[in-house]
Amino acid sequence: MYWYNGQLFEEETICLSINDLGLKYGATVFTTLRVYEQSLEHPLTQWEAHLNRVKNSLEAFGWCLPHWHQIAQGARHLIATYPVLRITIFPDGREWITGRLLPENLGQLQQQGIKAWLAPYPLFQRTLNRHKTGNYLGAWLALQQAKTLGFQEAILVDSQGNWLETSTGNLWGWKQGIWYTPPLEGKILPGIGRSQLIHWLRQHPITVAENPWTPSWVQSLEIIAYTNSVVEVIPFSEIDCQGELLTLEVSGEPLGILSQYYQSTERLK
Repeated sequence: MYWYNGQLFEEETICLSINDLGLKYGATVFTTLRVYEQSLEHPLTQWEAHLNRVKNSLEAFGWCLPHWHQIAQGARHLIATYPVLRITIFPDGREWITGRLLPENLGQLQQQGIKAWLAPYPLFQRTLNRHKTGNYLGAWLALQQAKTLGFQEAILVDSQGNWLETSTGNLWGWKQGIWYTPPLEGKILPGIGRSQLIHWLRQHPITVAENPWTPSWVQSLEIIAYTNSVVEVIPFSEIDCQGELLTLEVSGEPLGILSQYYQSTERLK
């Protein structure tokens, strides 16, 4: 079941022209969100933030804006079945909304952590880093290669080997009482979960710093995790740094603090 261009379809195929720019070049922008308690208005859903992400990219590319009421209408049809939505917009303003379920073992991943692989530059990288476009091939390839090697996530780097983000989310590192995350500087996606966590942590107040993640500096981190709007916070238990294994903590108060944003009523204030 999906929503496309103002209509709900209960099938697994979509009809596109052979000349559709989204099909030929990946010319789309998208956002993926988790809908909490089947409500677009729930504060954790961050509905308006996701729409603004899409709008900003469309305006930057000079593409047509969609019918926003159709997007809300389609989303409300799907959230009765799916807790995760992917909203895609074509250059001419057509909307395409699909849904999926949360990972069955999400709680286990959050508690036990996962293993990651450092994807070598330059093959595995995202283009137009500050935007989520349909041309997501570099990140997708990195994740598929990681899975082939027995890992569950891939970490992308720049030409100097600095860590940027994962194939699906933003990085967080902890040491000596401070949470760190890589800076934007046009190289990583300004994740919605990332910005909300930074704001929430600083309100409490918990120190957050944005700095380059050089290969040598990363070795000093006690905890490394990643976040996105679907899985919330997942720590890494091991990271293969091109043959050098980095072993990390996957529990403790720092991770509890990072996860508290998704659990505490304080976030509503």
